[in-house]
Amino acid sequence: MNKMRTRVVQLAVLAALGGCTVGPPYHRPGTDAPQAYKELTAAQFKDTDGWKVAVPQDAAIRGKWWELFGDPQLNALEEQVKTSNQTVAAAYASFMQARALVRQAQAQYWPTLTVGAGVTRSRQPALSAGSTGSSAAGPAADAGAFTGNEFSLPFDASWTPDLWGKVRNLVKGNIAAAQASAADLVNAQLTAEAELAVDYFQLRSQDQLIALTNATIKADSESLDYNRAQFETGIGSDEAVAQAQVQLQTTQAQGTNLGIARAQFEHAIAVLVGKPASTFSVTATTAAVQPPAVPLGVPSQLLERRPDVAADERLMAQANAQIGVAEAAYFPSLTLSASAGFESNTASNWLTWPARFWSVGPSLSETIFDGGLRSATVAQFRAAYDQAVATYRQTVLTAFQQVEDNLASLRILSKELREQDLAVSFSQRFLNLATDRYKLGLDPYLDVITAQTSLFSNQQTAVTLRLQQLTASVQLIEGLGGGWDSSQLPTSGDIRAGNAQHP
Repeated sequence: MNKMRTRVVQLAVLAALGGCTVGPPYHRPGTDAPQAYKELTAAQFKDTDGWKVAVPQDAAIRGKWWELFGDPQLNALEEQVKTSNQTVAAAYASFMQARALVRQAQAQYWPTLTVGAGVTRSRQPALSAGSTGSSAAGPAADAGAFTGNEFSLPFDASWTPDLWGKVRNLVKGNIAAAQASAADLVNAQLTAEAELAVDYFQLRSQDQLIALTNATIKADSESLDYNRAQFETGIGSDEAVAQAQVQLQTTQAQGTNLGIARAQFEHAIAVLVGKPASTFSVTATTAAVQPPAVPLGVPSQLLERRPDVAADERLMAQANAQIGVAEAAYFPSLTLSASAGFESNTASNWLTWPARFWSVGPSLSETIFDGGLRSATVAQFRAAYDQAVATYRQTVLTAFQQVEDNLASLRILSKELREQDLAVSFSQRFLNLATDRYKLGLDPYLDVITAQTSLFSNQQTAVTLRLQQLTASVQLIEGLGGGWDSSQLPTSGDIRAGNAQHP
């Protein structure tokens, strides 16, 4: 009865110690989130293309964000990013590694069991431990020697209970790292999707510029034919013909050069969808795409929607857990070990009951002097946590900056495009007037060239501004997290069970 009480007390003490976890508790550091975005307010929506005051159900980007642009070809390309993009595939493999590290850490909760079988043949010398030796040689010197076999089959077990929470903190830190890796995976996918959309709109912009240039070439060619006819009938001048030829050749050269950029954007899209550039092509089209009104929500929601912010927050949790791992080194470690098996000098008696052996017992160890190693290690991990906090807060600041930058771009571009469209309209009127006055013989052909150049330049600028508007829309969606939410991160339970898959 006394022995039983003693064992119950020992188990209770062990269980109590097993519940101890050293290290600081984790609290997510606070950040100052503004009450509203300043660069595009509800009062400014009426002056910004496509924007309107959002109703409650429009407070978040939903589903596949690229569908907001209403371009079927873009939709088809974006669907391939998750399954075929190699950067996303590499990020997924990194997440699977992080998930495996959690299981590796969890394995330390359990005892280690080993078994081994061995056969050894050895010779024991004839000299006793206290003998001074002899110079004799030959059979007489080996009279007391022994040569024999030893057969062994040991089973060993060892277990180090997690008395101070070292393993628990290690598991907790690895879970946080796996969640950060899952957020990195989402961020890699979002980045690839946004890059694909930007490259696609760049390609579409090149198509529009090529179509615009071809129309200008046609007009220049007609002007050259007209001036030649005028010169051949004696009405016009050879100088006007030469000027028209220069204008035509210059525009043709510009149009040829546009093919370089288009080919490069097409190749970039091929890489993003995981296909060789040599076997991939995008059909040319000049269909206009309008930038959508992107649901903003409130600034405080941004911290939950950005995968890079979520990743840095989880890395803070990991750094905090590592402090507990380091502090556990200050406390003694208990190891429970046991060994049992069979050992004999003959094979026939090897696995018999009399050949059995066993041993069991605990051992306690504590470092009493390490030259300041443990305190330096703790200081290192505390500094690493402070670094993670600073990185997190910097990521938050950058997130707000990116959103405000793109909101400002969209607001200002809307005004600039209206002004540019007026410039195109007036340039067209200028060209019409200059052409009429030239045909009436009132002005030289140089005035027509000047008007043509002005119109072409303003049309190119309008195409470029619309590209900037689409790019800013994509980057705003990316800056808002692309419809993702931190609640989509795999839970601690999913990661512990090995059930977490592609977020």
